[in-house]
Amino acid sequence: MSLADKVLEVNNDLPIRTDEPVHSGKVRSVYWLTTEDSARLIKERNYPVAADAALAIMVISDRISAFECIWQGKGGMRGVPGKGASLNAISNHWFRLFREQGLADSHILEIPHPFVWIVQKARPVMIEAIARQYITGSMWRAYDKGERDFCGISVAEGLRKDQKLPELLITPSTKGILKGIPGVPEQDDVNVTRQDILDNFEAFRFRSKADVDVYEKLLSDGFNLISNSLAALDQVFVDTKFEFGYVSDRDGNEKLIYMDEVGTPDSSRIWDGLSYQASKVVENSKEGFRQALLKHFPEPDILLNKSRIEERKALAADNELPLEIIMGVSETYTQIAQKITGSKITLSDDPKAVIIEILRNEFGLIGE
Repeated sequence: MSLADKVLEVNNDLPIRTDEPVHSGKVRSVYWLTTEDSARLIKERNYPVAADAALAIMVISDRISAFECIWQGKGGMRGVPGKGASLNAISNHWFRLFREQGLADSHILEIPHPFVWIVQKARPVMIEAIARQYITGSMWRAYDKGERDFCGISVAEGLRKDQKLPELLITPSTKGILKGIPGVPEQDDVNVTRQDILDNFEAFRFRSKADVDVYEKLLSDGFNLISNSLAALDQVFVDTKFEFGYVSDRDGNEKLIYMDEVGTPDSSRIWDGLSYQASKVVENSKEGFRQALLKHFPEPDILLNKSRIEERKALAADNELPLEIIMGVSETYTQIAQKITGSKITLSDDPKAVIIEILRNEFGLIGE
């Protein structure tokens, strides 16, 4: 069996019993379970949720996305070996620490396979919360052009690229298209201020103004926990994205939780600490792949210019990347996952077949 056969590219075609269409994102696919299967699993597995809670199976893939496109490699490599398992393992690690340290729960109820989560349906807060400890990436590019106001926060003069910021900066943006919010355009991923959120907390799907404070505390506490843990491993936690939502517990009490993924190379920038101390940035996250793409193609403006998205999609569809780029990403993801979790990332010979067998024999979720 070749290495390419161990890559899980298509993850929306599993025969999991569901009454709804499978939702397939850039990396994960979500299978909403039937009402009957949700109720049965809650009872059989003793999940700490309401008896009528909606559950889903979330299956990760090894697909690699960047610049809003899915990329592939030569030799039939339709993803990055070990990427999916690495992302899940890292998220599982941080979610567990968050829970143990008393921060908040996540939407995950059980982990049947390294590629699979059983999750409780959450009501998402319509914010992608970016926390930044260093000035780099898009923030540096805007700063370098003279911008000093970021989501209503004034940033000092005289900062240098990749410098540590005086304090953790929270720069939220909209998740999806929100309507009727004064001064906020009706489009996805628009930067907003804290005052925007407070003045329109219901539009952002917060339960109360007080919960805006809760979300900010969970964000900063979560960031600091990961940052301190990575520092002990000689890694620098540069910036990251958090997502939050509401779920109800067994007694019907609503609570704010972490959701999606946390502290992964896909959702964060992580730098090698010893290299940074020597004034050199070595990426241990997807940013390294983005930089490799910019160097690989002779016209990087196609990747950076939003008005050239159709050209970019064609570029991704028509080009197979050299295997050294794909395997470089594989090494980055598996090594940082092993460093964080302390456990080796192993590749399954046929991940899809193994997932189906587990969900059939142990959970009774495969349609016959």
